[in-house]
Amino acid sequence: MFLALVVTPELREFLARARGGAVRLIKVCIQDEQLVLGAFRKPEQSWDRDYDQCLLPLLDQQEPCYILYRLDSQNALGYEWLFISWSPDQSPVKQKMLYAATRATVKKEFGGGHVKYEMFGTAEEDICLLGYQRHVSSCSGPAPLTLAEQELQRIKITEGRVKQVTTEISVESKHQTLQGLAFPLQESARRALQQLANQRINYIQLRLDVEKETIELVHANPTEIRELPLRVPKDAPRYHLFLYKHSHEGDYLESVVFIYSMPGYSCSIKERMLYSSCKSRLLEELEKEYCLEIAKKLEIDNGDELTEEFLYDEVHPKQHAHKQAFAKPRGPAGKRGHKRLIKGPGDTV
Repeated sequence: MFLALVVTPELREFLARARGGAVRLIKVCIQDEQLVLGAFRKPEQSWDRDYDQCLLPLLDQQEPCYILYRLDSQNALGYEWLFISWSPDQSPVKQKMLYAATRATVKKEFGGGHVKYEMFGTAEEDICLLGYQRHVSSCSGPAPLTLAEQELQRIKITEGRVKQVTTEISVESKHQTLQGLAFPLQESARRALQQLANQRINYIQLRLDVEKETIELVHANPTEIRELPLRVPKDAPRYHLFLYKHSHEGDYLESVVFIYSMPGYSCSIKERMLYSSCKSRLLEELEKEYCLEIAKKLEIDNGDELTEEFLYDEVHPKQHAHKQAFAKPRGPAGKRGHKRLIKGPGDTV
């Protein structure tokens, strides 16, 4: 078992500044059980012209490392990056294992939302510019679609005729069959989630921007339990996060409750499918990126359900008493009939 390595303050500060775009390449190494800055390069030309001349000279044939390489494309968070795990065949097995076990830590420290592609290489041809292009080409092929995803794709293509679709799809069946889609969180939503994680606010409402394919913040107004039903729209789906402050068995608790509200079939099929599909990936990001421990995940169609008693019973479900063991009924009173003698093989009377 490898212990979690410490990120030096210098590296953490450098990574935060580098995301702004002033750096083309960052090399991260492990020294004395710490993640440290090994080297960096500033951009001189376009990303593809800089690529080989910046990257290849920094590769040690005996020593693994991590490489973060900035592309020129951007997403909602800023510049997109390539995350490379370099593990040459000649390096010691113990070092390979150590770097492999620490990869997730480096990615999380930098911010997974900034990483567009991840690559692993044991030789230069794996991660040189041509190797990168081969990797992108292999990733760009369409993955097989489930039947539900094919239906969602068809609805998006024929958006102008969605009203003609008569097939009904329930929230429960969508949850079981449709694989998760990943819409990125807008910056205002990210800031609000960080504040909730730090317990500076107690409520967040999120919505899908179907056109931009992003998740945006509706508002993060302070909310009491009695106000919670009023936060649920009656004509549009939403995601809600509520910091439920309460006492249980003498202990004061602050439990994060995730609420997915879908007001029946007043919403379009497209909305119902997208909200249901994005939910699982959003929950995964909340737990991994923001370390939010979701105490309870609820699905409702009406805000009136969100009473204090309902929340308490959902977060702390009552333990049902064990059913009484089945009692064999007594025979009829009085005569029990003649006894019967069962003979075994070879027995005589």
